[in-house]
Amino acid sequence: MKTIIVTTDFSTAASNAINYAADMALALKADLFLLHVYQIPVAGSPEVPIAFSDEDILHDIKMKLIILKQRLIQKTEGQLNIETEVRIGSFFSELEIVCEHIKPYTVVMGSQGTTATERLLFGGHTVYAMKHLMWPIITVPPTASFSAIKKIALACNFNTVIDTVPFEEINILANDLNAKVHIVNIDKRGIANAETDYESVELLKMMKPLNPTYHFITNKNIDEGIIDFAERNKIDLLIVLPRRRGLLKRLVHKSHTKQLVLHSHVPVMALHYEIL
Repeated sequence: MKTIIVTTDFSTAASNAINYAADMALALKADLFLLHVYQIPVAGSPEVPIAFSDEDILHDIKMKLIILKQRLIQKTEGQLNIETEVRIGSFFSELEIVCEHIKPYTVVMGSQGTTATERLLFGGHTVYAMKHLMWPIITVPPTASFSAIKKIALACNFNTVIDTVPFEEINILANDLNAKVHIVNIDKRGIANAETDYESVELLKMMKPLNPTYHFITNKNIDEGIIDFAERNKIDLLIVLPRRRGLLKRLVHKSHTKQLVLHSHVPVMALHYEIL
């Protein structure tokens, strides 16, 4: 059975991501797993009033998750199987542990908060997870909602595609969602030749079963070019490969990741692939 993990810090951005994940789970006939990671504040931290103990806070968190679960059950008319869990520790470490146990279809997170503090804390968790989590992860902008994913775009340059494009994962996703795949190559110099470049030919072979549409774009700013393409072409889900070389290596640079994940109005999915 497929399971979608969605993390929450109870912010507005997280609430929107939960709604997105719930609707996606319904479409895929998947289970939903709500996760909150509580990081115990350092002694004397102003974040938590002294009058409240860790036990009080954990009880409050568990009650919030129960209420959230009940709301989702009502919203989905009982069609969704939902589990919840509160874990204590480092956000990313605990998320990794849960993923290793559940082996999720994907993880869903809000891409940014609505306040400056939320953007700093929640956005920081999101960017870090996008770069380092070895399970598929989708970041959801605050204005995005799930209706149907009909257009998937893969941002990819044509360097070492044989070793770096997780074709099986993309194939499964496209078939599960019955989505059209667009492959986007953005080059600063405007040099792209699908007939003569060896790697592009190999990519054509790999992706042939999906019958994708190819786009060759020139833009001096790689990340802005990707976002602009996704928005102009009404892409429903943008896939990036954060641990790849070339374009994808540049995308994990702090400024590029922030631009792509925190500023895109289109949900962004990161797929990782181990290079042996």
